[in-house]
Amino acid sequence: MIVRGFKKSIPYAILTIVTLPIIIFYGWLFVSSFATGTEGLKPLGFTLHNWRFLTQPLPHMPSVWRITFNTLVFASVVTIAEVSISAAAGYGISRLKFPGRKTFLGLTLVLHAFPSVTLLIAIFFILYTLHLYDRLIGVIMVKVALDLPFGIWIMKGFFDTISWDIEMSALIDGCSRLRAWIQIVLPLIRPGIAALSIFCFLSGWSEFLMPYIFLTSFNNWTLSVMLKRIIGDFRFLDYGLLTSVGLFYMFPVLLFYAFTQQYLLSIYTGGVKGGA
Repeated sequence: MIVRGFKKSIPYAILTIVTLPIIIFYGWLFVSSFATGTEGLKPLGFTLHNWRFLTQPLPHMPSVWRITFNTLVFASVVTIAEVSISAAAGYGISRLKFPGRKTFLGLTLVLHAFPSVTLLIAIFFILYTLHLYDRLIGVIMVKVALDLPFGIWIMKGFFDTISWDIEMSALIDGCSRLRAWIQIVLPLIRPGIAALSIFCFLSGWSEFLMPYIFLTSFNNWTLSVMLKRIIGDFRFLDYGLLTSVGLFYMFPVLLFYAFTQQYLLSIYTGGVKGGA
C-alpha cells in the first residue's frame, strides 16, 4: 500500500515542481501590484496608487473602461462570427461530397500554417483599400479570417461524430435540411460549440499583433495594446502600474477559464470519429 501510494504521488510531485515557477510568478504579480516597490520577491510597502487607472485616465490614454469595452467587443464579435461560419462550413464539409473536397481541407490547413506576421503588408493594403484601416471592424474581420481554418476543422470533427441515421430520420419525417441542422444536429454538438466559443473568446481577448499594427487611434485600443504603451521606454517604466494593469487584463481570462475549462478540453477529446 505504501509503495502504491508513493507511485501515485509521483505525478503530483512532478506537476507541482513544474508549475511552481508559474505559481510564484502569479503570486509576485499580485503582490507587486499593491507594492510601492520590490526587492526580488520582497515587497517594500503597500499602496493602492498602482490601481489609479481604474478611476482616472492615464496620461495620453483613454479611460481603461473604454479600452476594456473595445476588448470585450473585439473578443465577442470574433467569437460569434467565427463560430457561426465554422459551424456552417464544418457541417458542409462533413456531410457533402463535392469535387475538390479533400483539396479544400488541405488548403485550410496550409492557410492556418501561415503566421499572421508574414501577411501584415498584404493585410494593410487590403484594409486601406476597403477604408477599414484603424477601424475595429476591419481588425475583427482579419482575426476571424486567420482563425477560420482551425475553427472549420474543429467543427468538422464534431459533425463527423454525429450518425447519419439521426439526420436521415428527421429528413424522412419532412424536416428540411436547414431545420435538421439547426434543431437536430447543432444541439448534439453543443460541447463542441461551447469549446470553440471559449477558445475564440480567449484568443480574441489576448490578441495583440493585429490591434497594435492596425489600430493607431487610442480610442480604438485594446487592453493588450494599452499594456504595450505603458511599457514604452524601459528606463522610465512604472512596474507597479504595469503589474496592476496586467493583473486587471488577466483576471477576467483566469476567471473565465476556471469555469469553462471542461468545455475547452473537449476540443481535444471530441471529434475523433470519421475522417476527411
